[in-house]
Amino acid sequence: MIKTYLFDSGRGKLLHDVDLSKQGLLQHQDDLLWVDLFDFSEEELNYVADAFDFHSLAIEDCQHYSPRAKVDDYGEYYFFVLHALRYKEDSDEEITLEQLNVFLKSNVVVTVHRRTLPSLGRIARDCLNNQTRFLENGSDRFLYHILDGLTDEYFPILDRVDQRVDELEDQLNEQPNQEITEEFLALKRTILYMRRAIQPQKRMFFSVNGKYVFQVAKENEPYYLDLLDHIERITDSLNSFRDLLDGLLASYYSTITARTNESIRILTVISFIFMPLTFLTGFFGMNVPLPDQQSMWSTVAITAGLLGATGGMLLIFKKQHWI
Repeated sequence: MIKTYLFDSGRGKLLHDVDLSKQGLLQHQDDLLWVDLFDFSEEELNYVADAFDFHSLAIEDCQHYSPRAKVDDYGEYYFFVLHALRYKEDSDEEITLEQLNVFLKSNVVVTVHRRTLPSLGRIARDCLNNQTRFLENGSDRFLYHILDGLTDEYFPILDRVDQRVDELEDQLNEQPNQEITEEFLALKRTILYMRRAIQPQKRMFFSVNGKYVFQVAKENEPYYLDLLDHIERITDSLNSFRDLLDGLLASYYSTITARTNESIRILTVISFIFMPLTFLTGFFGMNVPLPDQQSMWSTVAITAGLLGATGGMLLIFKKQHWI
């Protein structure tokens, strides 16, 4: 499906569903055309590619999933591969990456994605209400709004991950179980996916000597500095969560190992106690004649001997601090 939004700077109004094959759509330098292509067919993608003469390699990237964010310079335009996050805690795959491809020209922005994205949906809703605030400041500012919307969606997920890490830390002192191990794995996978989506963006939008990897107007640089600050806060939080999880996981395994050693120690003590008792009862149980075996006192003496051996070993274990 193709949706188009054209900001006519001369008249100060928005036009919807314009014909891309029409000549002279962009008559002023400050005009901006946004083409949103989602749930698209191959014919629709090729139609947009032909309308703006996009490179076949960029179109190929739009058709296939790429797990790594990047930006390519094609001379007349820039091609971005970005990722939005879908978070469903109760599902088998609680977090997935949704690829968003962006073509950035001086007066044209084309977004290509398979599924609807809430951040783009909010922008489209404002455009349908004839609000021009997203389109009236140039393509690089519009790209900032897209990136800012994607970044804002990361923070609720971060808050939930923070809560889950705290809950997991509280559960470590309880009896270890399979659910705790599964929660560890789920959290590490969530953090890994978020780092995979966000870490490359930090390099993409980091300015070196005041220069970005794509053209940014001087008046829009403060917005990208603010965006970079948000991305750095997110990456710092993710690194902290990762280190904390590694520490919790080490503590968890140490707790399990300590409890296992405690169980083995107790079982070993019990084995040592029953070892001489088993030997004595086995030896005298092989029809070996006992002194005064017709008297009840022989049974009492044997029982007392067994109890004495048990008590002696318990005293030795106690003295050695084994029990």
